[in-house]
Amino acid sequence: MRCHRPESRLTRLRLPATLPATLGHDAVGVPARFGMRLAGRLPRGGCVFADGGWWWWIVPAGSDLGLQWPLPAQYARDALVPAVRPRLIRLPEGDSPYTPPIPLYLMTCQLTGVAPRWPAAAGTSRP
Repeated sequence: MRCHRPESRLTRLRLPATLPATLGHDAVGVPARFGMRLAGRLPRGGCVFADGGWWWWIVPAGSDLGLQWPLPAQYARDALVPAVRPRLIRLPEGDSPYTPPIPLYLMTCQLTGVAPRWPAAAGTSRP
């Protein structure tokens, strides 16, 4: 699902030049009320932006493939988010701008009370 709110314009989250996004980058947004809880539970995180009532985690491009992020989370391809003046509120501990998407997905599911849903096994051989 592509992130879009008609009442807001879309802004691309820009990463610091010192943090190359060699895998491309998308963003996962959650309401700010979940933001601090997620930040405290993730083993390590990448760049996090905030604007208004939303926090946005930077993930590698394509982190939505095969996953349905639970509402109210929003997935934003190319990190195009409904924001006016997003600000970087958290830098990564290392040199990667990314938050690992699977732990972020699992924590988001837990906070929203939704069971994780995995796609059917891809690439498995059938007898």
